[in-house]
Amino acid sequence: MTNQPTSFPKATIEGYPRVGPQRELKKALEAFWAGKIDQETFESAAHSLRVDTYARLKDLGLNEDYAIPADVAYYDQVLETSLTVGAVGGDAAEVSLEEEFALARGNSERAPLEMTKWFDTNYHYIVPEIADGQKFVARPQRIVKLVEEARAQGHAVRPYLVGPVTVLALSKQAEGSNGQPLERLDELVESYIHVLAALADAGVAWVQLAEPATVADLAVADDTQIAAHLEAAYTKILAAENRPQVYLTTPYGSARAGLDALAKVAPEALHVDLSVGTQALDSDYVNRVKNTVDTAKTQLVAGLVDGRNVWAGNLRALRETFEQFDGASVSTSVSLQHVPHTVEAEPNLPVDVAAWFSFANEKIGEVVALAAGPLDAAEAYARADRAVRTRAESTRTHNQQVADRTAALPKGQVQREPAFAERQEAQKALGLPALPTTTIGSFPQTSDIRKARADHRAGNLTDEQYVEELRKEVASVIELQERLGLDVLVHGEPERNDMVQYFAELLDGFVVTENGWVQSYGSRCTRPPIVVGDVSRPKAMTVEWAKYAQSLSQKHVKGMLTGPVTILAWSFVRDDVHQSVSADQIGVALADEVKDLEEAGIEIIQIDEPALRELLPLREEDRPSYLDWAVRSFRLVSLDAAPTTQIHTHLCYSEFGQIIDAVAGLDADVTSIEAARSRMELLQDIDEKFHSEIGPGIYDIHSPRIPSVAEMAELIRAALKHVPLERLWVNPDCGLKTRGYEETEQSLRNMVLARDEVAANLKVSVNA
Repeated sequence: MTNQPTSFPKATIEGYPRVGPQRELKKALEAFWAGKIDQETFESAAHSLRVDTYARLKDLGLNEDYAIPADVAYYDQVLETSLTVGAVGGDAAEVSLEEEFALARGNSERAPLEMTKWFDTNYHYIVPEIADGQKFVARPQRIVKLVEEARAQGHAVRPYLVGPVTVLALSKQAEGSNGQPLERLDELVESYIHVLAALADAGVAWVQLAEPATVADLAVADDTQIAAHLEAAYTKILAAENRPQVYLTTPYGSARAGLDALAKVAPEALHVDLSVGTQALDSDYVNRVKNTVDTAKTQLVAGLVDGRNVWAGNLRALRETFEQFDGASVSTSVSLQHVPHTVEAEPNLPVDVAAWFSFANEKIGEVVALAAGPLDAAEAYARADRAVRTRAESTRTHNQQVADRTAALPKGQVQREPAFAERQEAQKALGLPALPTTTIGSFPQTSDIRKARADHRAGNLTDEQYVEELRKEVASVIELQERLGLDVLVHGEPERNDMVQYFAELLDGFVVTENGWVQSYGSRCTRPPIVVGDVSRPKAMTVEWAKYAQSLSQKHVKGMLTGPVTILAWSFVRDDVHQSVSADQIGVALADEVKDLEEAGIEIIQIDEPALRELLPLREEDRPSYLDWAVRSFRLVSLDAAPTTQIHTHLCYSEFGQIIDAVAGLDADVTSIEAARSRMELLQDIDEKFHSEIGPGIYDIHSPRIPSVAEMAELIRAALKHVPLERLWVNPDCGLKTRGYEETEQSLRNMVLARDEVAANLKVSVNA
């Protein structure tokens, strides 16, 4: 190593939210994409956010050199790393901002790269495509610039890269290529070595390389193979003479064979996820870490503070674990990008529960307190003690009526009757055409709707005035769908600020935040609700909107519900009961909603479960039990639906091959699923066991581009190679909330025209 070795900080974090406390990055991105600001103004705004963040983190107690990670990305950390090491971006020595966003979002000339979920989180990453013979062109200037701008402001930050094994394990083969991405590891490692040398030349003492692939059982390589790749990659990286010290992190779970491999190669510092959740799944992990990592060679960094949930940590219990590792540093288990910025921004949280929570800034306080100890951080330990005690004593967490109802449910799996074939026959009475067209649910949320919602919240619109504004929007959405020729309509969901938060605000057992924004991908942020107790439905939630929309059309209008797994996946869940308990509670609450929708005359009901794959445990042995309770909770929702009621579900933006049996096991009548970006690749996983009708998306709504009629017709024909005509639906990949009306109208028009073209060639009627 060129630089004089520097000790690792005693308190650090794996990463921090990138969007800003007021969503500054989101606003700058969307203004730039819309042409409202130029590149210089955008980059200036992003620069200001970065240096403000470094100053904030220093004030919060991360005041040692290299305690602050520069986990910076305009859109996604995998894309940013891939550009830096040349896994994407072609042979160019530099990649423009325009090209970076074209890779992420597409443009009028080309589709974007695929996007999918980052391990078992609700964060989406851009999937690199690795071509045979591709050169990996290192672009260290991207990351060196970040170091230099921070240094100019008085901060010695720690550059961050996703490690080479994880980058390739999460990549896919480019179209027409034969080799597997992990076969190119040696070549990509050379690019990393080049980048690390540039950082060393810039005076950097520590660099962070994240290798979460070591905590998961992946389809592309088993645990032993991943461990072998890690050993090979880091033997070379750590042998390089000109490099910073390497801090290697293993977030999101427990490492197994990979822990042995990493202990063997002995990076200067090694992070392990020792959060309560990880220890619950792997009770021997603390002992394995103690017995495997030689702390005389490697600085151990204990990831004790849970970076994935919002409950205040039990500092005394965490400290007991920490004290088992003499001389260790302390960190969060994962990046804090998965939690909101600060509880201080939430003045309207119920007084009795606000103290139970710990967001990003508060978790940094927990890290600092753990490193300091109970004598030097007595106030922090006292706060944590109060949070643990008052939560345990609260009556808010338990509802006996809910407990009695779920206790009376059948044990084990439940099954809707009659079987699908008989239901399909009964549903012919719906009078749907061949290749029926529909959308997934939401339509664009216009500035007028957002303003009306804000005015209503501020008291500037009465309830009646607000409802009237929403009814106008529903009528407009119905009229548009009628005009475009769609077969099964939706009401557009203008009343819903978010597909999960909307229900959380109407169900007992949740609290919601005002400013608890969390990045989902790019500029897309959500405000996950928090499950604080037993869940129940005080009254109907969607019925009046469904009834109103249905009154405007002779065509079927779908009732729209978010399923129990997705409500939990996109919320912060309880850590005092198993998730299956909350899932059953939400399942029976939604079953009541299905019954009310049927009584209101709604004959098609969609129960969205886009997050089913997202919660899949990272280790194979934990997956069957999860899938069992996840499928059960969905079936509880539709258990008593009439045979003539057509139950739809929707899944998106995940690799579904691993859970295709569970998707089939949902026993929905129609399953719509993301397929456009992968160009129907997922349909290869569908076999005879997958009996439902299916709508593989042919319009990628996460890109602003308008797909042509020819392009969508090609995708329909590709789908027909795997799905019989009588079982195929035509729809977009996902809801249209984030799109504009002009592009939405043109894209949906092209979708209907594409369906008509394919139907005409097949000589089948598309008239109901």
